[in-house]
Amino acid sequence: MPQFPSLEAALKHFFGYEHFRPGQRKIVEEALQNRDLLVIMPTGGGKSLCFQLPALLKPGLTVVVSPLIALMQDQVDALQDNGIGATFLNSTLTFSEVRSRETAILDGKIKLLYVAPERLLSERFRNFLDLIATKVSIAAFAIDEAHCVSEWGHDFRPEYRQLIQLRQRYPHVPMFALTATATKRVQEDIIQQLGLRQPGIHLASFNRSNIYYEVQPKERRSYNQLLKLIRTQQGSGIVYCLSRRNVDEIAFRLQKDGISTVPYHAGMTDEARTLNQTRFIRDDVKVIVATIAFGMGIDKPDVRFVIHYDLPRNLESYYQESGRAGRDGEPASCTLFLSLGDVKRIEYIIDQKSDPQEQRIARQQLRQVINYAEGTECRRTIILRYFGERFPGNCSGCDNCRNPKPIEDWTIEAQKFLSCVARTQERFGMMHIIDVLRGSSKRKIEEYGHHLLSTYSIGKDKTVKEWKMLGRSLIHQGLVDETTDGYPVLKLNRRSWEILRKVRSVQIAVTAQSNSKVLEGYNPKAAEVEILLERLKQLRKQIADLHSLPPYVIFSDSSLKLMAQIQPKTLQEFAKISGVGAHKLERYGDRFVSEIRAFCQEQKLPVSLPSNSQKMTLQLYQQGLSVEEIAQRRGFTISTIYTHLCELIETNQPIDINDFVVPAKQELIIQAIQTKRADSLKSLKEALGESFSYEEIKLVRAWWRREK
Repeated sequence: MPQFPSLEAALKHFFGYEHFRPGQRKIVEEALQNRDLLVIMPTGGGKSLCFQLPALLKPGLTVVVSPLIALMQDQVDALQDNGIGATFLNSTLTFSEVRSRETAILDGKIKLLYVAPERLLSERFRNFLDLIATKVSIAAFAIDEAHCVSEWGHDFRPEYRQLIQLRQRYPHVPMFALTATATKRVQEDIIQQLGLRQPGIHLASFNRSNIYYEVQPKERRSYNQLLKLIRTQQGSGIVYCLSRRNVDEIAFRLQKDGISTVPYHAGMTDEARTLNQTRFIRDDVKVIVATIAFGMGIDKPDVRFVIHYDLPRNLESYYQESGRAGRDGEPASCTLFLSLGDVKRIEYIIDQKSDPQEQRIARQQLRQVINYAEGTECRRTIILRYFGERFPGNCSGCDNCRNPKPIEDWTIEAQKFLSCVARTQERFGMMHIIDVLRGSSKRKIEEYGHHLLSTYSIGKDKTVKEWKMLGRSLIHQGLVDETTDGYPVLKLNRRSWEILRKVRSVQIAVTAQSNSKVLEGYNPKAAEVEILLERLKQLRKQIADLHSLPPYVIFSDSSLKLMAQIQPKTLQEFAKISGVGAHKLERYGDRFVSEIRAFCQEQKLPVSLPSNSQKMTLQLYQQGLSVEEIAQRRGFTISTIYTHLCELIETNQPIDINDFVVPAKQELIIQAIQTKRADSLKSLKEALGESFSYEEIKLVRAWWRREK
């Protein structure tokens, strides 16, 4: 075992990082003092390193108790890629593989052994542990996902209760309990159930400052809302749904719309789930649509977005599931869709519970989720308060803080709205009510005679968006009901009549009209960094596929970003990048440095610079907007935007022709250009026929001119 002058030197050698994250160093120090520990550190906070580094610096074997096979595989892959002796024993291995790994353990070649609690407590494995204790020594037991030991936790597992046998059988071996979430009651339960002796208790902040939280009202065409949101996102993401049927439907529709997607739920076979999970982890697909069956133990750090398409059942689950975004510390987003229909569905599920106490707790948990979703204060304040942590608000990292919603008295508007519901005999949905209030001339209004009502056109002073905002707020506050059996119809309730009788006022959070942000100036250096980053990601994927590893095991996104920004051209410079340890420098340094050198050489070639207008179009394209969305945002015709794209392609800007024209069509267009020995649009269109648009021909022609 090499000697290190400091813990930071050991950290850099094994893991490539110069500095510890907040709280990690003190935990490592206490672990090296053989003290029992309870570590509560949010997902992405770096709790695994808190037991991994001490394991490498202490004599003997550290046994890690992990509940899921996928988690074992991920962590062992990452450790082995850093040149660290780590392995796991679980049901996926053959008898000969188990014997081979056991031999390596007894020979002292392994420092970290991952095992499930069921195997750990078996008679055969207890005998094997005794042999390890005698021949190698046991350095520590690390109990990961320790909240599973408590009935008050969100994922109780009975077999975790039996882990106290480790303390009874090996009383002098220190025990580390680690989890991402634990209320005060769960913390006390963990200490008692594992028999921890005066443990060092380390509670890191639950605040994930790199995550942006937002809630969007779920629109009528909610799938289109989801698709549009995903198309604006970079990197991989998770979409959570309540039901298996929703998972299958959403995954199928996303696939049809060109988003590489796989489903994941308990109704699939083990083989199908494992395959889809592996494809997602290895970046073979962008999106995984899943029920809550997916997630715990998934150690993919570069998930850039999590979307809850349906409402989660409790706030702790939401924190856990949203916490699977941005575990690498890079910016990530978590979006929650809110609809009354989802609330009703969860209430129905709760009603099926036979235990009244379970029903009461479930309803309370649902109300906490609704309070979060409908809250107008800082969303971090709401989440952290749930875990007993105070947060002052004004986080600048949630929709409520970035776009604060003033509370206004809309009693008069509510009276107009509800009066219209009453006068249309409670037989219509929100949009029909809004049409009547705004004096619409739609045929349906006249067919029902609603143009003759006293409420017709009394709401012209408000926009459709403002009336919808009021209508949703009335529904969410329980001031009017909406049926969910097919077409949503508004129904007055007791509170509605109190408003109409002027004995109840209505306060709503008014969404401020968003002003379009002025596009920041185009930065050629930033564009260059983005292009190099994409090339480095492609190289990482090639290497990962070659070794059958997830790409993030090779290097994290944050390390690649530093490479793209700093552009190290020697191995000495490359070694200074955060995340480049001694083993990774030796294994991958040459290939990445060569790629960076080649890119820098290419950048010295003369390239025409785009105009300011073209730059703005390029920037919007890089944000993932469609041609139609760019045109709408800029106030130009679609034809003008296509002209910009063609000019950007010709000036060698980062426009991917495959985003607009499929490769098969590209080949035919290029053949037509070469065969005709001309590139006039008219002649090419005549030669290619109706199945080719002028826009497709223009784009490929621009690419061909550049490549000549």
